[in-house]
Amino acid sequence: MKDSDATVSQLNLLKQKLHSAKTALDEINEDRNTKLQTLLQFIGHLSLACKGQNLELDNKLAKLRHKLNTFERVDEALPELVDVERLLKGQYNHVMVQLEESRAGLSRVIRQIQRVESAPDRLKKEISYFKQGLSKPFHTVWEYIPKVEQLIGFYELILQQEFTDEHRLEVQPKHRQLAHELAQMVSEIEFRKDQRDQVLVIKELLASELELDALLDAYQTILSLLLDNIARDKTASQEFLYALNDAIGAVREVVTDSHNQVQRSEQLKSQLNREINANVDRADDAIAEVDDITRLKQQLTEELNALKLSLARKEALEQREQALQRKSIETMRKELDALGNEAKSYKERLFEQQKLNLLDNLTQLPNRAALEERMEQEFRNHKRHKNPLWVAVADIDHFKSINDSFGHSTGDKTLQVIAMALKNSFRDTEFVARYGGEEFVLLLPDVANKDIAALLNRVREKIKNIPFKFKNQRITVTVSIGAAQVSGNEHIQETFERADAALYKAKNESRDRVIIDQ
Repeated sequence: MKDSDATVSQLNLLKQKLHSAKTALDEINEDRNTKLQTLLQFIGHLSLACKGQNLELDNKLAKLRHKLNTFERVDEALPELVDVERLLKGQYNHVMVQLEESRAGLSRVIRQIQRVESAPDRLKKEISYFKQGLSKPFHTVWEYIPKVEQLIGFYELILQQEFTDEHRLEVQPKHRQLAHELAQMVSEIEFRKDQRDQVLVIKELLASELELDALLDAYQTILSLLLDNIARDKTASQEFLYALNDAIGAVREVVTDSHNQVQRSEQLKSQLNREINANVDRADDAIAEVDDITRLKQQLTEELNALKLSLARKEALEQREQALQRKSIETMRKELDALGNEAKSYKERLFEQQKLNLLDNLTQLPNRAALEERMEQEFRNHKRHKNPLWVAVADIDHFKSINDSFGHSTGDKTLQVIAMALKNSFRDTEFVARYGGEEFVLLLPDVANKDIAALLNRVREKIKNIPFKFKNQRITVTVSIGAAQVSGNEHIQETFERADAALYKAKNESRDRVIIDQ
């Protein structure tokens, strides 16, 4: 009887261990699901960083984020991962096609250059070698840019041959206008820090009495700098696409393997659970049916040994499953950490570029694109709250004479000083932007009709009293301002046109004055 009690006690102990094992397994599964859920959320956030490549890719990533919101829907998401990977490869192929089209374009240009009979023999040989080199496809943008620079060099040499000193062309007014327009465009473009000294030299050159060769050199240099910047932007996007493609492929493989492993483990655990339950049931039957204590002990011993073996197999299976899960999660963590850093860097560059796209490089005021956004925003507020809204256009008087008399660099300094004076003359709720050239646009909400003239005249007087001094010569710089209030059902663009017409009237009436369209 004591042996029977001991057996029952041991059986109860085994049941407790089995219960503890099941509880531990549930905890492991819960921890695994929590970690996988975190991973799926990270993949969803990561896909947001890829928006804007192309419309189809954006749509696929949106569907992927929707299906990856729970681990149970991973099976549904796997086909989407394949489609996303296909689209990323397609984007890469699109870049390759563009490079191939660019190579064909270079080939067409070089054939035209070969038609120049006056080119020196040495240059003709170099052009011939260059043409042979174009037979090989480009694999990256960085292979394409040096070819463009070399092609520009061929043009330069041919032009030098054509425009020798004895055949030098006279500088025409249209050439000076081209120099002025190039200087204006250069002032409105954001160049990298390492390029700015070179750009400054070009601007000084354009402001002086230049020859045609110098003008051509300036255009060539600016073109090369812009091509370099374009290549850098395209390469950064291309590298990010490569990294994203590789990471998504790796994650897809790990998720697939993990999913398959979980299914196999579940099948094996179900089988072991059936064996354990069968051992327990047979032990219960033996206790209830067998009267011979010796036979009972023998049968219980066999069942307990089988039960121990099943539990040991189950424990080994769980340990192996935990090890595989840890390995899978660590692999995905490393892959996603690397891609996360890449995405963060790329996102920061895009954010900085977006800010630069809305900022005028010369004056550091909002540019025309930023103005259009703010005009729509202020117009919506005006419609909603019925508050007064004024649009004013300010223009520097006789600005061209400043450029002609003192040079474009002096004109740039003048624009910067006046831009800062305008910015400091208004509240944070009021908006100042450079519209283009020497024109500025002001958006002035919540200003009463009786106050607008005094406000704008104070600004005009403030600019008039700035002590400008150029080449030891004191000069007075003034501005003319036209303004109009949004009224009735008109759109703010119509208000802007009325303000611009008022400015035109002020310019015709001796300048240095404010005219308000009532």
